[in-house]
Amino acid sequence: MVSLETPVCEFDRDIVDFSLPGVDGKTWDVESCRGENGLLVMFICNHCPYVKAIRERIVRDTRELAGLGVNSVAIMSNNPEEYEEDSFENMRAIAQQYDFPFPYLIDQTQEVARAYGAVCTPDFFGYNSDLKLQYRGRLDASRKETAEGDVRRDLFEAMKQVAETGRGPQDQIPSMGCSIKWKTEAA
Repeated sequence: MVSLETPVCEFDRDIVDFSLPGVDGKTWDVESCRGENGLLVMFICNHCPYVKAIRERIVRDTRELAGLGVNSVAIMSNNPEEYEEDSFENMRAIAQQYDFPFPYLIDQTQEVARAYGAVCTPDFFGYNSDLKLQYRGRLDASRKETAEGDVRRDLFEAMKQVAETGRGPQDQIPSMGCSIKWKTEAA
C-alpha cells in the first residue's frame, strides 16, 4: 500500500463533467449532483484504511453540507480486479450499510479520476456554486485511525465557507490516503 498526499488546491479550476453509473441504478453527471451552493466530489473506495477511518464522518459532514446547499458525490476509481472489496456489489453494500446521503459512482475506465488529477483515497475536490475549485484538502486530522472526536473539521469548515462566500480558505492541509489502484496498461 502506497500512501500519498494530495497536491495543493488549484483555485478556480473548472470542474470536470462526468457521466457514471451509481449503486442506485442511475447514471449521474455534475448537473444532477450539484447543489445550489456547490459540489463536493470525493474519490473514495471500500478497502482503504484511510477511508474506513473517516467513513462515518464523511456521512455526517455531507449531510450537514447538504443543509448548506452543498451536495456531494463519491466516485470509486480503483481497479476492482485488484481489490475485490472495491467491486460494484460491495460498493452497493457499503452505501447501504452506512446510508450514504450522496450518489456512490464507479469510474470503471478511470478516466474521470485521471481528468480530476485524483491521486489517492480519500481525495476531496470542493467546488463553489460556479463549479470552480475552492478546496483540495483533508477531512480532518484522521489518518489510518480515526482522530479524536473534537478535532477541527477541515473539510466541513472549508465547504461551509465556500457555501457562504464562494471562496475556500487559502491555507489547506492536504488529504492523505492510499494510492489509486490504476489498471495496468496493455503493452
